[in-house]
Amino acid sequence: MKKTLALLLALVMTLALVACGGNDDKPADNSNTQTDANTPAPSTPDPAPEAPAGEKIDISVIASQYGQNTNKWWADFQEAFNKEHENINLTVEVVSWNDIYTVVNTRISGNTAPDILNIDVFADYQADGLLLPAKDYVSEETYAKMYPAFLEQSNIDGTIWAIPDLASARAMYYNKDILDAAGVEVPTTWDELKAACEKLKAYDSSIYPWGIDMTTDEGQAAFAYYIWNNGGDFTDADGNWTLNSDANVEAIEYAIDLVNSGLTNSDPANETRYNLQDLFGAGKLAMVIGPNSIPTYIADNYAKANTPEADQINYAFAAIPTNETLEILSMNDISILHDPTYNNGDRVKLSEHYDMFSHFPNLTELHLESTGIDSIEFVAGLPKLQYLNITDNNVTSLKPLESLADFQAVWCGRNTILEKLPEDSSISVYSEN
Repeated sequence: MKKTLALLLALVMTLALVACGGNDDKPADNSNTQTDANTPAPSTPDPAPEAPAGEKIDISVIASQYGQNTNKWWADFQEAFNKEHENINLTVEVVSWNDIYTVVNTRISGNTAPDILNIDVFADYQADGLLLPAKDYVSEETYAKMYPAFLEQSNIDGTIWAIPDLASARAMYYNKDILDAAGVEVPTTWDELKAACEKLKAYDSSIYPWGIDMTTDEGQAAFAYYIWNNGGDFTDADGNWTLNSDANVEAIEYAIDLVNSGLTNSDPANETRYNLQDLFGAGKLAMVIGPNSIPTYIADNYAKANTPEADQINYAFAAIPTNETLEILSMNDISILHDPTYNNGDRVKLSEHYDMFSHFPNLTELHLESTGIDSIEFVAGLPKLQYLNITDNNVTSLKPLESLADFQAVWCGRNTILEKLPEDSSISVYSEN
C-alpha cells in the first residue's frame, strides 16, 4: 500500500522536512546510523494503520548528513523525544548526501518509505502522490514561525509541501596569513580570483589556492556559487529550466578553467566540502566557499585533536567573488541569512553590510524588497545603476539617486519617503503611499 511522506526539505541552501503521511505501512526499524547506498531495503512489514492500545506508534525519519555532528545531534534528539513521548518509538536514520536518493527510492519501491524525510528535492515524490501538504502535519503555531521566503521554495501549484529544517549562509573563507605572505589582496571578482590563485601557487605550490567541490555531495550549492555570481539561475521567472543558459555555461567554464589551470584542490570530482574544510583548517588550502558552520567545524576539529593555538589558522571571510560584468542582482532574502562568523542563528541585517555592494560596480538593476535597509547612500558606489526596487523597507530619502547619471526608476512600495526627488526629476518613482 502507498505511504504518504512528510518532508523536511533541503533546497539549495535551505533545508527542510517533508512528511510522508497516511502511515499505511509500518516504517522500517532502522537504527540511528549512517546508511550506505547498498543497504538492502528491509522486508515490508504488516500494515499497521494504528497502534493497538498499549503499544507504541513507530515513526521513522531519514535525515541527510550535513557534517561530522549530524549523527550525534539526531541521536540525542531521538533519545530525548522517545523519553518525552512514551507512546512513540522514533527512529532516525542519517544518510550521506551521496547515498540518500538511492536509499530513499529503494525504500519507496519496497513500500518501506520513511514517515518523515529530510532531503533537498521532492517534485517527483509530490507528483507520485507520496507527500502530505505541510499544513496537514504542522501545527498552526509552528507553521506561523516559518519564514515565508523559505516556505515558498516548497510551493507547487499553490500548496506548500515541506517545511524548512535549517538554512545556511555561504561566504568565501580565506587564510589571512597565507594571503598576506603571498602579497595577495582578498579577491572580489573572477579576474581577481584567478590572478590571486596564480600568485598563491607561485608563492607556495604545496598550498592549494582555491577549493572546489564537483561531487554530488552538495552539487546544487556548488553549482549555484558560480552561476548566481554571473547572473544565472536554475530556472527563469516562469519556472522553466535554464541550466544551459549562456550565463550558466560561462560560469561553469570559468570554474573548470580554474581546475584545468591547476589552481584548485587536486581531485574536485571526489573531494567533498568536508575534505575542503579539513584542508582549509589544516592550512593546506588558501580560499574556499563554505557555510556559516565552518568556524564551528574547524573549532571542533581543533578541540578533538588538542591542536595548540599556535598551530591554528588565522582566517576571515568575505563575499564570494563575482563576475565583474554582473548587471542584475536580486537579494530579496538576504535579511534571513545567518551571520557566517557564528553558528548561533544570528540574523544578518543588510543595513550593517552595505559595503558588500562595492563588489558589484557594474549593476544596472538591483532588487532589495523587504530586506530591512534604511538608507540608499550605497548607490554612490553603483554608477551604472538604472533601476532599484526597495519596496517595503525603512528608507526615508531618495536624494542619493540624484548622483546617478543614468538612473531611471525606483520602486518604493510602502517606504515613508521624507526627502523626495525634485518635481522636475527625470527619475520615475513608484510608491504605494
